[in-house]
Amino acid sequence: MRAAETTARPPTTVPSWSDLESGVERAREQLSFPEPDYENGPANSYALEEKRIPYTIEKINMQCYGDKPAEFLAKVPSGLLPVLEVGGRVFTESAVIQEVLEQLYPEIPLLPQPGTQEHGRAAGLMRLERRLFSDWLQWLCRGGWNVQGNRRAFCKTMEAVDDALRATPGPFFLESGLSLVDLTFAPFLERIAASMVYYKGFVVRGQGRWPGIDAWFEAMEARDSYRGFKSDYYTHCHDLPPQLGGCTSERGSEEAAAAIDGGAWRLPLQPLAADYAYEAHSPGDDPERDALTAAARLVSNRAAVVPFALRGASQGARRTARAHLSDPGRPSAQDPDGAVDAALRCVAGALLSGTETAAAPVAPSEQAADTVRQSLSYMRDRICVPRDLPLPAARQLRAHLNWAINGLIMHGSA
Repeated sequence: MRAAETTARPPTTVPSWSDLESGVERAREQLSFPEPDYENGPANSYALEEKRIPYTIEKINMQCYGDKPAEFLAKVPSGLLPVLEVGGRVFTESAVIQEVLEQLYPEIPLLPQPGTQEHGRAAGLMRLERRLFSDWLQWLCRGGWNVQGNRRAFCKTMEAVDDALRATPGPFFLESGLSLVDLTFAPFLERIAASMVYYKGFVVRGQGRWPGIDAWFEAMEARDSYRGFKSDYYTHCHDLPPQLGGCTSERGSEEAAAAIDGGAWRLPLQPLAADYAYEAHSPGDDPERDALTAAARLVSNRAAVVPFALRGASQGARRTARAHLSDPGRPSAQDPDGAVDAALRCVAGALLSGTETAAAPVAPSEQAADTVRQSLSYMRDRICVPRDLPLPAARQLRAHLNWAINGLIMHGSA
């Protein structure tokens, strides 16, 4: 059983990375735990999964997070994302990529046949998706005198989306079942649910306002292809402003923003549920397995994670990216007496065995305590879903990093 953050207690021996590797393997055997198949991507990755097309993901940052690699720009001079490369040919733009996938891999079709009534309905729904996108951005990004008009326009379009979903016998947009229409709406409905509560204090799902949309979310979250690629509210709410040029907050959103920005990252974590307004629903979350997923990723990537965390304690360098959480040119600080490395081993140990029996991080000096606190906070605030971890595992890692930060303070080390 995993405990909440506790009062001071005598520290135990900090495990080595080798010991932690062995602990991960033992836990996997005990839980019959496979390595996860799904990691990250938007609508096009949903289509690849649903059509059972083998693929490899290459992660390329958007311009607001830093410069793109030269080898990528040699293939795609425009720098546009997303990109599909198949058979030596390169395709950009989501709509084009989806059309190419339908043509090249017709065995599992995601669109009705041209000329059918369903195909015509799909085309109309795609236009509705563009209208929703426009009305969402209009309210999200613009303040000023017409904010209430923007809200009304957004709600009216959401009602049209809800009506479209309720017009079919199942939970999806087309009678035939899941289609490219659902996969096109998915990234935006997901971002809408996150951004509206964070910036406007407006809860989209789980309130009974739009039952068709609620049922659609539940149906999507029952599919591995969606659960494996969905993001969380924190990631969305911080990656949207640099991409869109800014988002406007309204009075009444403060409580939601505080919870999403880390107020809820405390042990024991509240279970993820469809009616929890401040986080995306993730059915099937299992704290023990989720903590194991986080521990396994931390242990296997320790060579990169430790210096990354140490960026938080460096004096830094000139910022080269617009996104406030992105600083690719920032150097790593020195790790005094290996205190940050040891603290991250404590976090991994707590993820594996629980905080009641895990070694608490202890800093040998005031300087080391500051470095540990800054490094762990920096890392916690930059865990991205699903790039780094699935949502349930990311919550476990963030909360256990807070446990380590608070444990360091409670032991009189800071």
